[in-house]
Parts: sequence; C-alpha cells; structure tokens
Amino acid sequence: MKINEILLATNNQGKVKEMKSIMSDLGINVYSLKDKGIDVEVEEDGKTFEENAVKKAEEIAKISGMITVSDDSGLEVYALDLRPGIYSARYAGEGATSEMLCNKLLDELKNVPHDKRGARFVSVVVVVYPDGTKLALRGECEGSITMEPKGSGGFGYDPVFYVDDYSMTFAEMPLEEKNKISHRAKAFFKLKDHLKAELNN
Repeated sequence: MKINEILLATNNQGKVKEMKSIMSDLGINVYSLKDKGIDVEVEEDGKTFEENAVKKAEEIAKISGMITVSDDSGLEVYALDLRPGIYSARYAGEGATSEMLCNKLLDELKNVPHDKRGARFVSVVVVVYPDGTKLALRGECEGSITMEPKGSGGFGYDPVFYVDDYSMTFAEMPLEEKNKISHRAKAFFKLKDHLKAELNN
C-alpha cells in the first residue's frame, strides 16, 4: 500500500512536531489542519478517549479525503477516581492555562500523601482511512503527581507529572527523551509499526 501523506487532526504544533519526528524515516509527510486549510472544530463529547479520537478522525477524514490521524489524551489520577481524564484540557475551565490546570490539580490533592499520588497519562490514537477503515491504538505512561510544579518545558500537566524511572517531571525532561516515553509517543510508535507493515505489503 502506498502512503505518501497523513493528516493529523490538530493545530497543536507540539503534536505535529512529535509525529513528524517519529514518522520521519518512513517517508510519509505529516500535515496539520492548518496546513490543509481546514478550519473545523469537532465537539469532543464522547465518554472515553477512544470515542473522542474516533469522532474527530472520522469527521476530518470525510472533509479531507486523506488518511487521518487523531488523538485524545489526558491525565488519570488514581486518588481522584481517574479524574481529570477526558476533561483534562478543560479541568480548570475553558481556555485554562497550564498553570491554572496544575494549580487546580495540586489543590485537589493537597491532603493526599506522596505515596498515594499515583497517576498515568493516557493517549488513544485513531487512524481512519478514506474507505472508512479505522484502527485505535493506546499508549500509557505511569508516574505520580508532585507536591509543586517543577521544570519549564512541555505543556499542560507536564510540570506536576513525575516519572520515577527518570527522577524528574515531564517538564524537566529534554523533549527528545519525553518523546520516547510519553503516552502519545507510545501510541504513535504503535501507529508507526502498523504503517510500516502496510507500506511493506
């Protein structure tokens, strides 16, 4: 199967850069919605990461006629019954900054001791083909929530998400390192393996 280009259903340049980096050796061009002049806001009203990612990928694939990839991801904190989950980006209200998100989370966890602050980042990446075929791939990264923000890199909850194996938060980690172990990277690497197999068929 010949796959020359993929549309990533986002205008988040961080995600586009991450996917381009992972797919670079496959010879597949990765485009954002803006690159293709698509200005559509898909309402993410699903109950799971997968439902949201499927809805977005299917709607954008219909508009573009391209192989379309979408992801929905978020943070699940065990002490909060897996909140904020699918509401991660809107947890501190629409248009909340990273700082507002982190502060709200830390406030909710202020009485939770260090050893009970386990959490995981989850990403579900969905690829939809022009013929309607679709595939969902899930990536997870385990960690814990710090007592205060640390580091200046990344975005969202990165300053409060601590990865034990690296003894640092996502925000303290070099981007190249984070892009190897993050939830989205794991899902993107699964997608890469799938596309590689298709290209070889």
